[in-house]
Amino acid sequence: MSFFWPDNVTFPVSLDALAVPSGLRLLALAPHPDDFDAIAVTMKRFFAAGTEVFVAVASSGASGVEDAFCTLPTNREKALTRETEQRRSCGFFGLPDDHVRFLRLEEDETGTVMDKESNFAAVAAVFKELSPSLVFLPHGNDTNADHRLIYAMLSRLGGNADHCFTAFLNRDPKTIALRMDVYTAFGEADAAWKAELLRFHQSQHQRNLNTRGYGFDERILAGNRDNAKLYGIQNRAYAEIFELQFFPR
Repeated sequence: MSFFWPDNVTFPVSLDALAVPSGLRLLALAPHPDDFDAIAVTMKRFFAAGTEVFVAVASSGASGVEDAFCTLPTNREKALTRETEQRRSCGFFGLPDDHVRFLRLEEDETGTVMDKESNFAAVAAVFKELSPSLVFLPHGNDTNADHRLIYAMLSRLGGNADHCFTAFLNRDPKTIALRMDVYTAFGEADAAWKAELLRFHQSQHQRNLNTRGYGFDERILAGNRDNAKLYGIQNRAYAEIFELQFFPR
């Protein structure tokens, strides 16, 4: 089932103005652990509407963990730390554990996902298995190499897809630019819930405290406040925003 866009819809549009049909399957294709949590209010709206939500995490994210955070500062230990944080945050969210996948794509010595056919095959396999109507991921117009590569992989998949799906490309702190098509506006209650979810990523929370002087929760929510101001969203202090792409093109 593809996502239903009313004939008279005018973009940009609030997600709250759209009726989410039953029977949807959604894949959050996360380049790193915590990319799902960065758009958690939107995920919660779909989840509450009965959408079947899955998360597939592409990389270990080990390079984002400081040595001091782990007793044994090996890449394996750091990767396990980040996977545990993601499982706990998704458990708090309410996802069944078997709806959370770790693809463990091959990375280079800097921790960047490699542009290899075997990595693409792993992404293609989970896409084929789940056959999602909706795919959420960071925008490809981004300074982060993993964000760009995972978007490129999805575009390649979309060019040969055997079903129609809609990609929601979210604005991340490292996004250069995007077109706002859909937004999820929210207030302080949802912001407090999202902050709690984000703090399950303790390795990232501590790294942000050490390097920026504020936590991971504040980094993401500050971006959500900027979204609401930048795009002139009224009556809400925060927003998650998305550009849409429809596949096959």
